[in-house]
Amino acid sequence: MALVCLSDFEAYAKVHLPKASWDFFAAGADECCTRDDNLMAYKRIRFRPRMLRDMSAMDTKTTILGTKISFPVGIAPTGFHKLAWPDGELSTARASEAMNTCYIASTYSSCSVEEIAAAAPAGFRWFQLYILQKRNLTERLVQRVEALGFQALVLTVDLPYPGKRRDDIRNNFSSSASLPVKNFEGAFEGEENSEYGLPPGAIDCSLKWNDIYWLQNLTRLPIIIKGILTKEDAELAVKHGVQGIIVSNHGGRQLDGAPATIDALPEIVTAVQGKVEVYLDGGIRTGGDVLKALALGAKCVFIGRPALWGLAYKGEEGLKEVLKILRDEFRLSMALAGCRNVSEIGPHLLQYSRL
Repeated sequence: MALVCLSDFEAYAKVHLPKASWDFFAAGADECCTRDDNLMAYKRIRFRPRMLRDMSAMDTKTTILGTKISFPVGIAPTGFHKLAWPDGELSTARASEAMNTCYIASTYSSCSVEEIAAAAPAGFRWFQLYILQKRNLTERLVQRVEALGFQALVLTVDLPYPGKRRDDIRNNFSSSASLPVKNFEGAFEGEENSEYGLPPGAIDCSLKWNDIYWLQNLTRLPIIIKGILTKEDAELAVKHGVQGIIVSNHGGRQLDGAPATIDALPEIVTAVQGKVEVYLDGGIRTGGDVLKALALGAKCVFIGRPALWGLAYKGEEGLKEVLKILRDEFRLSMALAGCRNVSEIGPHLLQYSRL
C-alpha cells in the first residue's frame, strides 16, 4: 500500500524499527504533554482562504540566511540516524541535497561531520552544537565544521541536563553500546559513556548568555539559537548578536509543560522586530502546518521525527518521499488559501478555533 502522508511513514516505522529505537525517537519528557501539544496546537488554528486569485503560477522557494531553498522545510537536528537506517546521516545528507533544502546535522550524529560533508558535497548544511564541559573539544569541532563548509552553527540552549524520558529509562537506552557519538570518537576513552554515548555531565550546564560571545570569537559562521520559547529570551538573543532563532521545545523531550512551539512563535516574531530570522520545529506533519507556521512569522520550519520515519522506510529514498509529500502538500495548501508565493503568506490567513 502506498504511503501518502507523514502518519503513514510513522506507522511503518513503529512496526519495523526495534522497540528501543522507536521508543527513543518517539519519546517525550515525563507525561509527554508538550510533545503531544506540539501537534494538537495546529488543529486549533483555522485558515481564512481567499478566492479568485489566479493560481496558475506557483512558487514555493524561499531563502534562509541568504541561501535559496526549494521550499521552506528543512531537516532538524536529531541524533543517531543509524538507528533508523544503516548508513544513517549519509542518507539524510544526500536526500536534503537532492531536495535542495537545509539539513542541520546533530552533534550526536552516528556519522562524523567529515563523512556527512563527503556524502553530499554540494548540500546546504548547518551544524547543531552542544557546548561541552571540555571546551577544547567544542573548539576543535567548530573548526572542523567551518573547514568542511557548513554554513551556520545552531547552538542548542535548552539542555543543561537531559529531560526525563521514561521509556529510555525503562529500556536502559541512554547507556546502550549502540550509541557512538562519531564526532567525539576516542575523546572519552576509558570514561563511562552512559548518557546517550557521552559521559554524564559532558554537556556544559553552566552556559550563560555571555558564552555566545565566546562562540562568536571562535568562528566566522553565523550563529542561530535553538530552544527559545519566550519574548524575553528572544530579545536577549538579538542583543547578543545571533543571526537567527529556532523556536523549539526539543520535540517535547525537555521541560514537559512548556508551550507548543506554534503557540510560542507569535510573541517571538513580535519581539525580534525583523532583526533576525525566526524558524520553528516541533509538530509539523502536513503542508498545512507549514503554511500556518509561515503565516505566524516563521521563515522556515524543520522536521525531526518525520525525517527519521522516512529513513526507516527506505533510507535516502524514503526521506526524499517525506520531503516531497510536504512540499506538494504545502504548495496545494498555498493554492487553496490563495497564496502564489511565500511573500503572500501572512497572519491574515489565519483564525483561531473557538474549540
